[in-house]
Amino acid sequence: MLTYTIRRLLLAIPTLLFISLVIFLLVDLAPGSPASQIPLTVPPEVRMKILESMGVNEPVHVRYLLWLKQFFVVEPLVLIDSTFGTAFAEGQQRILSWQSRSPVFDIIVERMPQTLTVIGSAYVLGVLIALPIGIYSAYRQYSWFDQLGTFIAMIGFSVPTFFTGLVLILIFAVELQWFPSIYDTSLKVTDWDSFLAQVRQMAMPVMVLALYNAATISRYMRSSMLENLGQDYVRTARAKGMSERVVVLKHVLRNSMIPVITVIALGIPTIFGGAIITEQVFRVNGLGALLIGAIQGSDLPMVQTLTFIFAVLIVLFNLIADILYGILDPRIRYD
Repeated sequence: MLTYTIRRLLLAIPTLLFISLVIFLLVDLAPGSPASQIPLTVPPEVRMKILESMGVNEPVHVRYLLWLKQFFVVEPLVLIDSTFGTAFAEGQQRILSWQSRSPVFDIIVERMPQTLTVIGSAYVLGVLIALPIGIYSAYRQYSWFDQLGTFIAMIGFSVPTFFTGLVLILIFAVELQWFPSIYDTSLKVTDWDSFLAQVRQMAMPVMVLALYNAATISRYMRSSMLENLGQDYVRTARAKGMSERVVVLKHVLRNSMIPVITVIALGIPTIFGGAIITEQVFRVNGLGALLIGAIQGSDLPMVQTLTFIFAVLIVLFNLIADILYGILDPRIRYD
């Protein structure tokens, strides 16, 4: 397992380099330039100095290599420097936002808690809901519970998240007035009342993302359980007199979780896509809103960095899923 993990980590290096090149070139070719944001009243020589400070006058390969160095070398060392008080990256140039002229990673770290709070809660809730529903739906195939679960799942992954969010706002914020329609990012949890206020404002965005996540995972869980319930080893276990609980939870569930792990692991980074829209609906000032604002303002360094971070998460959780395969199924060997 250790050899396989090291081999996969080494393989991830050229993979991420290729992904970074594609992301950088695609974003760089997108319409929009920082020159268009500089007022026409600015003298030409000042305009040229501003553009030079942004590095946009350099050839594309020079800009790519500089951005790559800043991402992999400078920024991690700066984070270490700010954490441990060392001086690893003193004097190094960092990736700067074209809009605010502030370091991109500083802005991302500032916005990340809002997104992680909502997405993390939604994902954990979605998995906790999806797995029991998928297991019981497969065990009681074609029952009323299975039919209801199928209907809700079809709605969950068919209806866009922005539409679900607007419906929840109309019902719970406008009609019932249970939850606020706008997320207050300035709220700090200091006592019980502020904690309840935080839970209330998180309720609707968490429900939107959890519904989408639970719908997808529950269908995969049901399908995998049905496939394993018809296997010979299940009939053999029942013939030996094992209780139905042991057969389903110990044998069938363990084998059924192998394909579901892929969906769960890879769903963690992909749920950021749904969060981008959901944050716009509920005005959550997180990474999704940051990405939308960067696109609208042609802030290419911010767009490139955020997109590449999402790509890194996909590669990372893909590796985690492969490692979990070997833990769940002893028959899987990587050496």
